[in-house]
Amino acid sequence: MRVLLVEDDTGLASEIAAALRAENFAVDHADNGVDGLHLGDTELFDAAVLDLGLPGLGGIEVLRGWREAKRDLPVLILTARDGWSDKVQGFKAGADDYLVKPFRVEELVMRLRALVRRARGHADARLACGSLVFDAQVGTFERDGLPLKLTALEWRVLSCLMLRKEIVVPRADLIERVYEGDAEVDSNSVEVIIARLRRKIGHAMIETVRGLGYRLTAGEAAAG
Repeated sequence: MRVLLVEDDTGLASEIAAALRAENFAVDHADNGVDGLHLGDTELFDAAVLDLGLPGLGGIEVLRGWREAKRDLPVLILTARDGWSDKVQGFKAGADDYLVKPFRVEELVMRLRALVRRARGHADARLACGSLVFDAQVGTFERDGLPLKLTALEWRVLSCLMLRKEIVVPRADLIERVYEGDAEVDSNSVEVIIARLRRKIGHAMIETVRGLGYRLTAGEAAAG
């Protein structure tokens, strides 16, 4: 999962980004509204964390710009304002959730997970595909009832496939949702990650759809 963080407070942005990366999220950061609007318009993200009080262009204007451009990513607004009118203005502009500063980053992580899951049409936090189970609210995977140990990149790819199980996910989408914007990506990087995942969950569970991408299915095969 890849998150866009638009926050001008350097200390807070570093704290949020570190917490999200510790939970395997990829994070891209913009410290002003103009750059945030551009990133949200031109790149793929699973969710955005957006401060209202931004230099250059305010958070409400950024959000309106995304919605006018038909960008439907879930947006969690951060603000020091706790007035009723500010919340209403944010929701009218298209916000999906709201946190008032100060807050605990653990709550932000949990709210983001819920937003991403619901945006993909999943009401239940526990998602299953064959013997594979993903607790989307906690961020853990199990196979045959046992915890599945994954690297950050493996987790991002598998969570992306699980949230879209039985649907073909284009290779280009996986690259955009797995890597941060400044990452150097090898031409076969996704294939390498897919190969590692197949060894862990079973080759038949990840189907290659030639010319299109990959699909997570309930097909079973012994891992290893």
